[in-house]
Amino acid sequence: MKLAVVCANGKAGRLITDEAVKRGLDVTVIIRGENKTAANKVITKDILDIKPEDLKGFDAVIDTFGAWTPDTLPMHSTSLKALCDAVSGTNTRLLVVGGAGSLYVNPEHTMTLSQTPDFPESWQPLANAMAKALAELRERKDVKWTYISPAADFQADGAKTGKYILAGEDFTLNANKQSYISYADYAAAMIDEAVNGNHVNQRISVLAE
Repeated sequence: MKLAVVCANGKAGRLITDEAVKRGLDVTVIIRGENKTAANKVITKDILDIKPEDLKGFDAVIDTFGAWTPDTLPMHSTSLKALCDAVSGTNTRLLVVGGAGSLYVNPEHTMTLSQTPDFPESWQPLANAMAKALAELRERKDVKWTYISPAADFQADGAKTGKYILAGEDFTLNANKQSYISYADYAAAMIDEAVNGNHVNQRISVLAE
């Protein structure tokens, strides 16, 4: 399987790349600077400059882009559009590292986690930017996409257990009434989805058991 990981030098990107390499996949990273990942194949390019020819022949592309400052938050939309345009009309699947704020908290799917009273105000701009990008992604009928939301408590340095719960669009708690997952277990879930392709044109979510 040929896999591309975009913006792979970030924490999530490195762990996702490591997981893919350990499983023996043919992994290429697309990064702007020095390669800090376990992959040997590198394309040096800004995410906004990625073209269809760059992604030709890949079975799946994983978007691990992240932005947190007010001036870069709109790039969640612009970068995702660039990747969608690059794989438009092809069989190359696009998997996106998403956010938890857009998960639904009621059966009618009219309220999201970010709209609840206890959602931290400081996280609101990021949640809104990522929700906007997801809404735009849903409109892409020309792309085989999968958007994977982590649990609300997404821990960069958490241990890898090798286990996780696969959920849908609804905000879900585990048996301990927690919404938690480590980056390492999230990476395993991402590569499982990349390999199996069970949720094309769907948003799913993952949390620790």
